[in-house]
Amino acid sequence: MADITITVANVLRVDGTTGTGTAGATITAGQPLYADSTDSGKLKLADADAAASADSVGVALHGSLTGQPVKYQASGQITIGGTVVVGEVYCVSTTAGGVAPDADVIAGDYRTILGVGTSATVITLKLFTSGAQIP
Repeated sequence: MADITITVANVLRVDGTTGTGTAGATITAGQPLYADSTDSGKLKLADADAAASADSVGVALHGSLTGQPVKYQASGQITIGGTVVVGEVYCVSTTAGGVAPDADVIAGDYRTILGVGTSATVITLKLFTSGAQIP
């Protein structure tokens, strides 16, 4: 399977907790974010290539440019803006800002679970950063 194809206009918080921060990169709605400790905690696109960048704080709820405020969802239900499979576990992708099915996270990647598909368009976010690189 491939990363979810996200239509940014369709990303919507259903319920759950949110947070805000300052964008450290150009961000679009539906992209997982991490707080870069080497750049004053600015929010950047999460990816599974390194432990630090895989440590997602949530999913962007709107677009933002570098240096501008960005709101993200950290838990609860989110209409992700693409088609998901009910019961499928979704993770931070190796593509920066991508959301991938768990099976696509492979050897050498750092697994961070974002949540589980609970309808054809909704993921229930329950972030879990393992910090572990898959052997």
